Amino acid sequence: MGTSILIVEDHELTRFGLKTAFESYDFISDIYEADSAEAGLEIIESKNVDLIIMDLGLPGMDGIEATQKIKELNKDIKVVVLTSHNDEQEVLNSLKAGANAYCSKEINPKRLIQVVQSVLDGAAWFDPAISHVVLQAATKSQVDNSYPARDYGLTSRETQILKLITEGYSNNEIANELYVSINTTKAHVASILQKLEVDDRLQAALKALKERLV
Repeated sequence: MGTSILIVEDHELTRFGLKTAFESYDFISDIYEADSAEAGLEIIESKNVDLIIMDLGLPGMDGIEATQKIKELNKDIKVVVLTSHNDEQEVLNSLKAGANAYCSKEINPKRLIQVVQSVLDGAAWFDPAISHVVLQAATKSQVDNSYPARDYGLTSRETQILKLITEGYSNNEIANELYVSINTTKAHVASILQKLEVDDRLQAALKALKERLV
């Protein structure tokens, strides 16, 4: 069964360009379109959507609020934010809302397809132009360093995999890097999420960076 994608973008020409780019790939079975967050929410309530390309600068409800509502409805839906802004607060708010990837609208279409495939495989991805914002935010004094680091009981292998997760590796890439099976990798990732008490890989990566676990 193929992947179902929803494009939420108020500019018709941009939406048409994205749809055209996705239509040439066999792994995508359905492409839905919405010109507002409100219309997008209606679609995901009636259709089976795997991944959303989300513009942030939408009329009415913006993309950040929409992402948060979507994740509340179904945390398994992946959200790839596509924006022309690299504002630090906007980046952080997108991450807090649950975005799985943050891309500049200047991204090459083929690269965007690679990002989509990577996110579907479980990775988080940030445009290189804003990666420093994510890292700086994650390592700022949001954690009181006067307290000893918490021991989450991670094994050496799990710590190794957690480091790769923070670097944006997908499950397949981790398996190839460590010469283990994909099932073994998935088992390790599931164990990491449980021990860190987080719901997804992005939260695990941010927690690892904030608390200097890797």
